[in-house]
Amino acid sequence: MIYTMSDNPYPQDIIVAKLLPFPNRSKIISAIEYQNPKVRNFAIMAANKHFKGIKGYSDYRTIIQCFAVFKEINGRWNYVNDPKDGDYIATASESLEYFSGDCDDHSILMAAAIRSIGGTPRLIHTKGHIYPEILIGSMIDLEKVNYLIKNVLFQKESYGKKLHYHIDERGQVWMNLDYTAKYPGGPFMYEEILGALTLN
Repeated sequence: MIYTMSDNPYPQDIIVAKLLPFPNRSKIISAIEYQNPKVRNFAIMAANKHFKGIKGYSDYRTIIQCFAVFKEINGRWNYVNDPKDGDYIATASESLEYFSGDCDDHSILMAAAIRSIGGTPRLIHTKGHIYPEILIGSMIDLEKVNYLIKNVLFQKESYGKKLHYHIDERGQVWMNLDYTAKYPGGPFMYEEILGALTLN
């Protein structure tokens, strides 16, 4: 069944029950080395470097730490193309060497680091692009996280800007963490969702 809403501001929020098979699924899953000590140590370093002193949001500690990972990766990421003759899929630990690669390499590293410290990531496949999202929870959680992003964690980056997210068929909110975003929930590249790969 396809649900449509005429006033839906984000057409890609329409979730089709049978999405296309996720490209390179098994390679990507094995590249998301969330139990690799290098990946976990990197995520811990990021959580210690950014937002460590934030008080009063203990229910959102994991999300705040995942946002610290986002800040560290996106502050260092350099987009570099794959070889001309096909997809090169770097493992998360490989991408930690130079913080460089294409969109699937970025998504793999982000998903691995977030999962290594207890967050729930998923990868979204659109035509010619893959990007990561993080599970925020309910609409009530989104209100709290919106406040945190706008007023505590990413004030400058998100000033006067909208948060971009998807709501899945169970009513759960997923926030954009693309390499093009300067804050969690930054703008999508506005393309229709073709597939989703959830890691939990």
